[in-house]
Amino acid sequence: MRIRHILFIGLTACSLGLAQTPGQKPGDPGLTVCKPTKAPKPPKAVLKQGDRLAICGDSITEQKMYSRLMEDYLTMCVPELNVTVRQYGWGGERAPGFLARMTNDCLRFKPTIATTCYGMNDHEYRPYEDRIGQTYRTNSDAIVKSFKANGAKVIQGSPGCVGKVPGWSKHPEYKLSDLNSNLCNLRNIGIEIARKDKAGFADVFWPMLTSGVEAQARYGADYAIAGHDGVHPGWAGHTVMAYAFLKALGLDGEIGTFVVDLKKGKLTASKGHDPVSANAGVFEIRSSRYPFCACIPPGQTKATYPVCGEDDPAKDNSIRSAMTLIPFNADLNRLMLKVKNAKAGSYKVTWGAESKTFTSKQLAQGINLVEEFPSNPFCDAFAKVDAAVAAKQAFETKQIKKDFRSPEAKADMEAVAAATEKEREPLAAAIKAAFVPVSHTIRIEAQ
Repeated sequence: MRIRHILFIGLTACSLGLAQTPGQKPGDPGLTVCKPTKAPKPPKAVLKQGDRLAICGDSITEQKMYSRLMEDYLTMCVPELNVTVRQYGWGGERAPGFLARMTNDCLRFKPTIATTCYGMNDHEYRPYEDRIGQTYRTNSDAIVKSFKANGAKVIQGSPGCVGKVPGWSKHPEYKLSDLNSNLCNLRNIGIEIARKDKAGFADVFWPMLTSGVEAQARYGADYAIAGHDGVHPGWAGHTVMAYAFLKALGLDGEIGTFVVDLKKGKLTASKGHDPVSANAGVFEIRSSRYPFCACIPPGQTKATYPVCGEDDPAKDNSIRSAMTLIPFNADLNRLMLKVKNAKAGSYKVTWGAESKTFTSKQLAQGINLVEEFPSNPFCDAFAKVDAAVAAKQAFETKQIKKDFRSPEAKADMEAVAAATEKEREPLAAAIKAAFVPVSHTIRIEAQ
């Protein structure tokens, strides 16, 4: 219990520093641990149709969780962009390591945009030193410049936070606050690089740290936003990471809007959603654009995704839990239902198999269906696409870490690259094949 208490205090101390306005005097107590600089606001419409996204990082990226959430979102929530994704996570990697391999492993596939997430290993799990910052700066800057020289836009991602001094640390005497202060410094350097090189910036450190503090206050000291080893997050932490990168990509979160006129018995829908029928308060829609689903139905656990009815929103391995800590649905996942000419005081709305009652005022203002109905008619189809994404990303790890480092690759790299691309093609095609329109029904009944 004492260790958990220290963890909470360490996170709180650092978050208090982040909560201060940058520019205050260095002696202010709240800034003695973390001294953040102000992060730039995400620009709008970073992604272009047909972009090829490279997601680059260390073992946290190689977990294939936030990268999977990002590819799920880009595939299903904004299909009109037709963005394709590859992940390049490599356990234990630092910025110099990726710089050394990026031409062979990444640039050969001609990405048009890239996200980076380094710093966790670069900070060496110790207090900040100038040499650490300079090494991170030099190599991160070179990565950004190399991508840009090869025609790719870049989102410079900050490292996340740590939740405890990890067991593999060679210096257990270092404090949690030492490590997070170091990571905060690398975050600040990332902002400087992004501004200097005219790149984007994804602030992973700040929302992870503050979400972790909020979660422990709300759900208990066992909640580990950075993972139970202190470094590798579960689904909640990875959802916060995906949120940071998706926001940095300039996505507006408009999934769709359904407007029902009860007097006329008519439903109109935004692009990507086609009304099929309307009869006595029952409206059928065919959607070629999905909302982001935080859970999948039971029986589809091969994709290792949280299961509706089984995951606990108070636990750190729940995507829905992260959504109670960050405005994911409000910012990135709005599928709105608005009801006009509602004469009764309240109405039961049934979407798929789930029902919930709302006041006429709530319906007139609009409700976010996906927030109100986590288990919804899209979850089954979403699960199939996610499983295909997971299979492809798993192959991408094998392709880069095993096939590209094989004796065959040393003898003929181009032949191995061509052969493994043929293996990858059906996995990428399976994602497109799984993404099919969903027919669903909304029933609205006066109470």
